[in-house]
Amino acid sequence: MDQTPAPLVEAQTQFLAGMPSPEAVRQMETFLLQFPQTDLQTSHVVHGGMVARTILIPAGTVLTGALTNLDNLCVLFGDITVTTDAGPQRLTGFNVLPAAAGSKRAGITHADTWWTTVWTTDLTDIAAIEDEFTNESDLLQTRREGICYQESDLLRLEP
Repeated sequence: MDQTPAPLVEAQTQFLAGMPSPEAVRQMETFLLQFPQTDLQTSHVVHGGMVARTILIPAGTVLTGALTNLDNLCVLFGDITVTTDAGPQRLTGFNVLPAAAGSKRAGITHADTWWTTVWTTDLTDIAAIEDEFTNESDLLQTRREGICYQESDLLRLEP
């Protein structure tokens, strides 16, 4: 009998042993996209050569993040189990995490959680900023049909 684990079992094993590979998170993402999607109420603040992208993740939401091209900081408040360099961690209350370029996370919220990603940019157009941050910008909710995104959710502060 073949003892080689199925790809999904391999992906599950990677989730338990540190930061999963982007491919493992993509497998999970492909599965999750078969289900109705939750509007994560995305907003942006662009100011002083930085952007802060905030989402509100309702309790009970399973989600994956975009593969990042840039180092960034993740600032969160809530209750979420999320993949980290040290493996899945349950983070409650207020947390700040460094995230290296090349990260692609997965998580599940246990309570409503606000997640803000902050990075530097010289750009001011949100679509261009998203394209700079990830090569997966076409998968972001702000780009997908059927997800509500209002221009009023965008706040730009000029110096």
